[in-house]
Amino acid sequence: MTQSDGNTESHRLILRQSRPEDYDDVAEIMEAVYPGLDGAWTREQFESQVARFPEGQICIEDNGKVVAAAISLMVKYSRWGQDHKYWDIVGNGYLTTHDPKGDVLYGVDVFVHPDYRALRLGRRLYDARKELCENLNLRGIVVGGRIPGYHKYADEMTAAQYVSRVKASELVDPILTFQLANDFQVRRIVRGYLPDDEQSAGYATLLEWINIHFEEDSPGMIGGRPSDVRVGAVQWQMRPTRSLEDLYTQIEYFVDAVSGYQADVVLFPEFFNGPLMASYNDEGPAEAVRQLAGYTDAIRDRMQQLAVSYNINIIAGSMPEYDGERLRNVCYLLRRDGTWDRQYKVHVTPDEVSYWGLKGGDKVKIFETDFGKIGILICYDVEFPELPRLLAEEGMNILFVPYWVDTKNAYLRVRRCAQARAIENECYVVITGSVGNLPRVENMDMQYSQAAVFTPSDFAFPHDAIAHEATPNTETMLIADLDLDNLREIRSHGSVRNLKDRRLDLYELKWK
Repeated sequence: MTQSDGNTESHRLILRQSRPEDYDDVAEIMEAVYPGLDGAWTREQFESQVARFPEGQICIEDNGKVVAAAISLMVKYSRWGQDHKYWDIVGNGYLTTHDPKGDVLYGVDVFVHPDYRALRLGRRLYDARKELCENLNLRGIVVGGRIPGYHKYADEMTAAQYVSRVKASELVDPILTFQLANDFQVRRIVRGYLPDDEQSAGYATLLEWINIHFEEDSPGMIGGRPSDVRVGAVQWQMRPTRSLEDLYTQIEYFVDAVSGYQADVVLFPEFFNGPLMASYNDEGPAEAVRQLAGYTDAIRDRMQQLAVSYNINIIAGSMPEYDGERLRNVCYLLRRDGTWDRQYKVHVTPDEVSYWGLKGGDKVKIFETDFGKIGILICYDVEFPELPRLLAEEGMNILFVPYWVDTKNAYLRVRRCAQARAIENECYVVITGSVGNLPRVENMDMQYSQAAVFTPSDFAFPHDAIAHEATPNTETMLIADLDLDNLREIRSHGSVRNLKDRRLDLYELKWK
């Protein structure tokens, strides 16, 4: 369930195959997007598309309403060559040309409701097409791309010159620039592709995306759980922050950077918003952290927007939450489909109690994501092996641990325990913290960190059971690819099998 406060938009985005009953929503979008190109498909055309090649008709719905869609078909490209016309290759919109034995995916159309263009849904649909192309083991994707910006320059340059300048980033075309940014290459310029397209002066580009994984047949569809998960972790520099907008700028910078590597998730550190306490330092640490809690909802909502916009799941480190009675430390999971959830820190340190009056949460749980089951434990919690074991019993594959520590020996407690949790629970563990110093924030004046990704210790994993680690005490990010199939393998056939070999006839672990 999507939650929000104030004026923050609520989104519940779902990527799925289009269905016949989606026609009214799709027609509404097409009428808004193509008022000068005959508007929407007919209902008969749309139903024919879904019936002939259901896997290739992809849409994104938000709270039950379709807000973006992509239409595709498979063709034997040698039959059509490079001089085909749009209406011919798409079977006049009915996809009668779809060939289940084709070798390329042909992109018919992608359109996004004007109200949703800031959310980068077009990129999400392009990524879904690429996934479909790979799963169907096709040679690549071919599209005929309009160049609607060309009419502004048609009197002063040829279509070829215009395309060259767009490729060189000297001009921006609403469609071609986007396609180039999505790894499509221009193969030729086609005249008369869509003769009625006045904005493109009747020209189009023929573009291609090559599937580098093309090999023996392995058909499939979009939407399956991946076996490879790409994780990112931000080693965050604590710096004086003058305003909430300054903090937002830094957050978005890293979300943008990590999502640029097509990561599935990005982890931020514990109390990454600590610099905002500097304005309240004179009031004492207990009051300062409660003032900091006043920003938490706004930061969560902004990061939720970024998760949707950049198509990446965000684990938002941790922030203080104060309800007037209890001050707690909470980590938000902000999913890229628009939903969110949270995990409270269960064990609070003596320092957090004495300086701030923090209280612990009372449960841990598994979180379902589009890349599998994960757990989240904040800093000190990873030093208690019972909590990760409870999560492992529910199928956890990756444990995320945001932390904040001030000294190397404190960091080593977190690191060594995280490594142990990876081995004993046969899972991956991702940790990250902050670096630098905050001279005007009492109780958070120094930071120490070396972000890392730990693995089980067996032949399928790195010899030192470390998938990746950052340079200590330097602002940076790390990216690591994690193979979930390796976890399944060691749990059944590993050199040792920690979960399977437990003596449950002698002992058990229960949550009261």
